[in-house]
Amino acid sequence: MSRRGTAEKRTAKSDPIFRNRLVNMVVNRIMKDGKKSLAYQILYRAVKKIQQKTETNPLLVLRQAIRRVTPNIGVNIGVKTRRNKKGSTRKVPIEIGSKQGRALAIRWLLEASQKRPGRNMAFKLSSELVDAAKGSGGAIRKKEATHRMAEANRALAHFR
Repeated sequence: MSRRGTAEKRTAKSDPIFRNRLVNMVVNRIMKDGKKSLAYQILYRAVKKIQQKTETNPLLVLRQAIRRVTPNIGVNIGVKTRRNKKGSTRKVPIEIGSKQGRALAIRWLLEASQKRPGRNMAFKLSSELVDAAKGSGGAIRKKEATHRMAEANRALAHFR
């Protein structure tokens, strides 16, 4: 705990082309080893491919994909493990805030797109975003698995 006072919240900057904070959040998650210009290249190529595939605004597809993948409750996330009297540990489902949910959705989308077979990351990312916007894909499966786990452990919610 700091004695100097509270640190002010920093708002995420927007990207240079779309002037969108969400795009910048995705770019920061794509980036590896500080190579931000390469991350921008990957995302902008993916956006161009989305534009060609769907003939709609690619930012709307990105927003819809992230909205569909965002979890409401989670078990493995921010794990709240509780030990009962017999000594066994249980995972208690907890509600997830909007910021943490969005961060998880972006992470799941990128993980699912990296696991996809394909030529390059831009192609895989565009395919995953289009699939997630339609309601299918690896990131959607991850969200559903998390929700199933939370439903199975819902009886433990009073341990919170």
